[in-house]
Amino acid sequence: MIISNRLFVFPKVILIMLLLPMAGCAPVISKQVREQVKPDTTFTAVLDDPERYHGQMIVLSGVIIDAKNTKEGTLLQVLQRPAGFRGQPKDVDKTEGRFLALDNRYLDVYVYAKGREVTVAGEVLGKRTLPLDTTDYTYPLIRVKELYLWPVIEKNYYDPYPYYYYNNYWWWRNDLLFIQHHRSRKCKK
Repeated sequence: MIISNRLFVFPKVILIMLLLPMAGCAPVISKQVREQVKPDTTFTAVLDDPERYHGQMIVLSGVIIDAKNTKEGTLLQVLQRPAGFRGQPKDVDKTEGRFLALDNRYLDVYVYAKGREVTVAGEVLGKRTLPLDTTDYTYPLIRVKELYLWPVIEKNYYDPYPYYYYNNYWWWRNDLLFIQHHRSRKCKK
C-alpha cells in the first residue's frame, strides 16, 4: 500500500497557518529586559516607596500626559494603565497613579504627545515631587531602558443602519406626492 505525500502536506500547511499569526503577538519589550524584572515588583509598591525599589527594573504602560525636553533628556509624565498581553495599555478607566519616565535621548514632544500610549521598561531611580494643580505629587522616576510608542489607530464608528433604511420607499413616495400636490395647487391659483 502506497501512501501519497500529499496527505502529509495538508496538516503541515494548517499548522503553519495557525502559528504564523502568533508570531506577531510577541511583547514589545525585549526578552533580556523582561528577564531582569522581578515578578513581585508592582507599580503600586513602587508608587508607595520608590526608594525601596531603587535600581530595580520595571515594565509599565500608560498614556502620556506631558512631555518636556530638559538638560537630562526627555521627561515623560505618564498616567499608568494596566497592560495587555503585548504590553499595550488597556483602554480602561483604571489607573494606579502617575510616573515619570526619563529618556536620555532627545524625543520630539510632538510625536510623544499628550494622549499617546507608551510601554516603558526601565530602572527605578527614586522619586521626584512636582506640582500637580494646587498640590504637590510624588512621582516614581524611571530611567528608560526601552520605550515603545504605540501607533495611533483611528476608531471609526459606522452606523449599522444607514439613513436610507429609515427612509422607506412608501414614505418617500408619499413625500413626493405631497410636494407635487402642493405645487399643482399653487399653479391652479
